[in-house]
Amino acid sequence: MDEEILFSMIKEKNIRELRPILAAMNAVDIAHLLNDVSKEDLPILFRLLPKDLAADTFVEMDTDMQHLLISSFSDRELRLILEELFIDDTVDIIEEMPANVVKRILNQSDAESRKTINEILQYPEDSAGSLMTIEYVTLRKDMTVKDAFDTIRKTGVDKETIYTCYVTDHQKYLQGIVTVKTLLLSKDNTLIKDIMETNIIHIDTHTDKEEVAKLFSKYSFLAMPVVDKEGRLVGIITVDDAMDVIEDEATEDITKLAGVTPADKPYLKTSIWQIWANRVPWLLFLMVGATFTGMIIRKYESTLAVSIALTAFIPMLMDTGGNASSQASVTVIRGLALDELEFKDIGKILWKETRLSILLGGTLSVACFIKLMAIDQLFRIPHGYIIAAAVCVTMFITIMVAKIIGGTLPLFAKLLKLDPAVVANPFITTMVDAVSLIIYCNVTILLLRPLGVL
Repeated sequence: MDEEILFSMIKEKNIRELRPILAAMNAVDIAHLLNDVSKEDLPILFRLLPKDLAADTFVEMDTDMQHLLISSFSDRELRLILEELFIDDTVDIIEEMPANVVKRILNQSDAESRKTINEILQYPEDSAGSLMTIEYVTLRKDMTVKDAFDTIRKTGVDKETIYTCYVTDHQKYLQGIVTVKTLLLSKDNTLIKDIMETNIIHIDTHTDKEEVAKLFSKYSFLAMPVVDKEGRLVGIITVDDAMDVIEDEATEDITKLAGVTPADKPYLKTSIWQIWANRVPWLLFLMVGATFTGMIIRKYESTLAVSIALTAFIPMLMDTGGNASSQASVTVIRGLALDELEFKDIGKILWKETRLSILLGGTLSVACFIKLMAIDQLFRIPHGYIIAAAVCVTMFITIMVAKIIGGTLPLFAKLLKLDPAVVANPFITTMVDAVSLIIYCNVTILLLRPLGVL
């Protein structure tokens, strides 16, 4: 249904017609719709939802909306919502809430859930343990397929996924996995040990969540088992949680590429003071870095003063170098993120970027010379051909240097356990700006000094 009609019904408080419409909608769409309603209407509309749908919608809401709803809930309402949530979703909510709300959530959780929540919260924030859920189906290898289906029917209603079942012994050591598809295609009296897969890809509780996301992407898993140091199954991570990690990591890399500290909230819900705090350190750092450019210009002031044309082409050279380095760095950072590149590939990267820089530098230098002659008409000024040659030679060398810096610096960052995205734009661009100026001034001196101009 059109959102305008829905908002009109909300404004008119047409509860009778709203209730069945909301009940037929997807939880994600409802959360998106409720994001734009007033604080007064939000609790009213949320209470119109069936219990299961309300829980699913609550999970899809942002932290501010969840906080507002929890504040409006009675203890009974909060308890009913928590009973419908999976443990990992409850943990995610708790991690974003202030202490008084966390205390209230824990007080309304049953003893077993509270114990599990506290155990998961003890894992490092960026670890697999913090992402996992304990709601999964376990089977024994001496069960038959019929026994397995009986177990799934009995326990599966409260599990986050039942498609993949995990075979463990009495001490919870992971022995194998079996999918519902395999069970359906097997005879009722077939033993689980005869059809289970024993070559299991699993992770431990302290595996970095970014590595977890890469494994999901690589193997197209729907769920992945999490084991402790002794190899006992303690939880699983589902693909929806892995997708959230991939989105968060991509957002973080994009902001770092632009020289901005990543924010925890959406842009429109982040205060200007938080945005200021995220951006100002980088701008201050880059401003200080740009002073080196000014120092280089002052050092070669007498060289640049020979002709105003020499100064006019500085921005073009700096921008071209920055763009060339950005192309290389972004490509390499992407390769590192996908595990396509490693530091041992630095020789191959240098060889490829060197050949590429020769082709690109040659093409741009020729095009630049034509532009300088045809459009800028440097042939009309004294020593115009020499100035044009200086600009084109500088462009060629700058592109070569920029490609090498942009292609290798992220690799060194990765080697030093730093985030490669941090050393990308605009950090590399600032470095290339200074290098291009030094190259330009020295090339100019080499070409003009024999003419007695300097």
